Parts: sequence; C-alpha cells; structure tokens
Amino acid sequence: MNEAVVAAGVSKRYGETVALAGVDLSVADGEVFGLIGPNGAGKTTLVRALTGTTPVDGEITVHGAAPTAVDADRIGLLPQSFAPPARLTARELIDYYGGLYETARPTEEVLAAVGMAEAADSWYETLSGGQQRRVCVGIALVNDPDLLFLDEPTTGIDPAGRQSLWSLLEELADGGTTIVLTSHSMTEIQRLADRVGLLQDGQLVAVGTPPELIEAHGGDSRLVIDTDQPAAAVDALRDADFDATANHTSVVVTAVSPVEIGDAVAVLSEADIDYGSLTWAEPSLEDVYLQLTGEQFAGGKPPGATTEPAASTPTAEPQEGTQ
Repeated sequence: MNEAVVAAGVSKRYGETVALAGVDLSVADGEVFGLIGPNGAGKTTLVRALTGTTPVDGEITVHGAAPTAVDADRIGLLPQSFAPPARLTARELIDYYGGLYETARPTEEVLAAVGMAEAADSWYETLSGGQQRRVCVGIALVNDPDLLFLDEPTTGIDPAGRQSLWSLLEELADGGTTIVLTSHSMTEIQRLADRVGLLQDGQLVAVGTPPELIEAHGGDSRLVIDTDQPAAAVDALRDADFDATANHTSVVVTAVSPVEIGDAVAVLSEADIDYGSLTWAEPSLEDVYLQLTGEQFAGGKPPGATTEPAASTPTAEPQEGTQ
C-alpha cells in the first residue's frame, strides 16, 4: 500500500519549548489516522508541519513530494482555529473557497453534506459555534481532497451534529480519502480511526489500531461499587478472591467479567454491606489515554461507564457501558 504521508525525525522548537522531538510517522493511502494527546503535546504543530504551514527539522513527504510542492487541489485542511470572513453567508463562503481551486464540489452539495442547507443564507457571524464549525468543515471539503487534515473538527458541535459529521467522514474514508484527525474525543477517535498515535511532550509514544492499544495499555475491566462501607466491602470481596481496592466512598473491582458481577453482589449481600450503585466498564481508548499520559479521571468512575442503581436482588447485573 502506498504511503500518503511520511514523516521522519520531525522536530520543532519555539525558543526553549520543544514542540516536536523526532517524530516518525506514516499514514497509508485511504487510512484514517487519529492523533491524540494532552494540550501542548504537539498535535497542532505536527499537523502544521505535515501540511507545510510550519517549517520544521526532519523530512516530510506528502504523496511523495514536499508538502509545499503538492497540488493544492489534493489537500484539505481544517485548522483548530479558523475564522473566515464573518459578513459572508455560509453559501457565499463555500462559493468563495471553492473558487480558489480548479475544480470544486457543488456548493449546494457541500452545504447539504455538513448539515447547513437550511441556514445557508445566514451570515457566518450570526451562526452558532457549532454551525460555524460545520461551515469550516465544508470549506475543508470543497475541493474534494485526496488527503484531509482535520484539527478538532467537531469542537462546539452538538451531539446530533457530531454524529452527522462522523457519518460524513466515514463515507469519505470509504471512498478512499485519507484523513489525519486530531481530537480530544476518544469516542470520535475510536469510532473513526483505523490507527491511532498518542503524542506526549512532542514524542509519538504509542501507535496502533484502537484494539491493539486497548489490549496493550487499557488495563482490565472494572466494577465500581458506591458504598458507605468501602473498607468492609474490600475485605469481603478479597476474601472471595476478587481484586478490590477502596476509593473514597466506593470500591473498585478489577478484572471482573459481566457474569461475575452477580457473584460480587452476592458477596456484599452476605456481608450485609449496602451499596448505592454499580458501574461496570470494559477498557477503552480513554483508558489508554489516561494510562499513557498519567492523567486521572475524577471520582473513580471509569470513563464512559454505565451506572446502574442498586439492584433489587443480588443477582441483577448492570449492562456493559459504552463510551
């Protein structure tokens, strides 16, 4: 398979600040590659480097040439911060940016694709933040690029709008468009990306498919039990060979399968320990992020977990959570 993007030893400094530290990366034709990492990790700088808008040390090729030498019709870019002329309508903006290319997708088609057909004649400055971001996505798509760079594309977009744009990006990927996507939404990355790279302090510390990363770094499934008797609950569960630890007013049981939840609840019942809710979750890409970056989530609840009220009988089992 041909490589759409290849980066070797890419480094960038801003004074004493190291933004990128020898990044090696390749993205295959037709692949959706997700970049994740904390604020300041270097994601936006890397996107700028790959698109030729920021000079860097190292070597980068896009479709076999330097980024600045590639035909602009083949590349689409949505920066994290982008402010088109505010006193143009959504339709006028798509028309304007489409006119910068030799060939462009029909304006009405682009407006419909990003969900802006009904608000097409509203000035950009009067649109909501989510609508403005949709227009910006449309601008990035107007030239029907072979390679699309999207830096936080769904920021400010409501859940329904995000789902719509995700479907659009999936259609583009199915049609062969190569996509490099940065996002703080692990749900977005896990749904869209074929492979994921995690940047930390300017270094690419892990690369793989979401299942590969989850298996390597996600840890075990977890059951969180809210209880006012965490110490007693831990003792009872450990006596029954569960791996349990206390966390403030809750207990975390690791490496527990859905079929074992009923056994854990039975242990609590036999020990006369009351609990308020059960929360069970499989490891996810968010767990990978937290593990590799060293960040923590608040309250001891697994990211994306499903919380169930106290069961009326000890054998009731919570359903698996989704992110």
